Order: sequence, then C-alpha cells, then structure tokens
Amino acid sequence: MPKIFEYLGILIFFYSNEHEPIHVHGKYDSSESKAEFYIVDGKIVEIKIKSIKGLKPLTGGKLKDFEVFLEKYADKIVQKWIDYFVYHKDIEFEKINTRIK
Repeated sequence: MPKIFEYLGILIFFYSNEHEPIHVHGKYDSSESKAEFYIVDGKIVEIKIKSIKGLKPLTGGKLKDFEVFLEKYADKIVQKWIDYFVYHKDIEFEKINTRIK
C-alpha cells in the first residue's frame, strides 16, 4: 500500500493491486473514500469521489479537506500513479500539515 500523502491527518494512498481508472484512497480514522480521476487528451477533466463498499465514507470537514486537497494536488497524484504502476518507480511520501487555501 504505497502512501503518497498525508494531509491534515487524512492518509492518501494507492493499494498495490490497483486498477483503472486512476484513483486514490483517502482514509481518516475508520472512514475511507476514493477519488477517481477522469483524463481526456492528457488533462484531468473530472474528479469523482466515491464510497467504498463496506466502509464508512469520509464526511463533513474531512470530506471537504479531501476535496480541496484533490483539486490542488491532482496532477501530482496522477504522476505518482503513473510512476508507480507504469514505470515501477519508488514514490515519495509527502506530509502536509498546513491547510490549503
């Protein structure tokens, strides 16, 4: 389970056996949601946050924090996905403790 970011206590990661579409998981305490990235002609055109069957989804402020983070770091997340799953590179974990404005 490659951890790629932590943002205000939300762990953002991939599972090692992921599948397309490109997506990332966000976990805080016992809640977890995933965000799918839809890419057309090399540009992210949409990010959809979805629940995961059998798990309590992120809600309230933590869901909003996850959404804000995804908007700001979408390109970096997609690049880390490509580096890990396509090029089999090690990826760097980044911890961000300052709220994104």
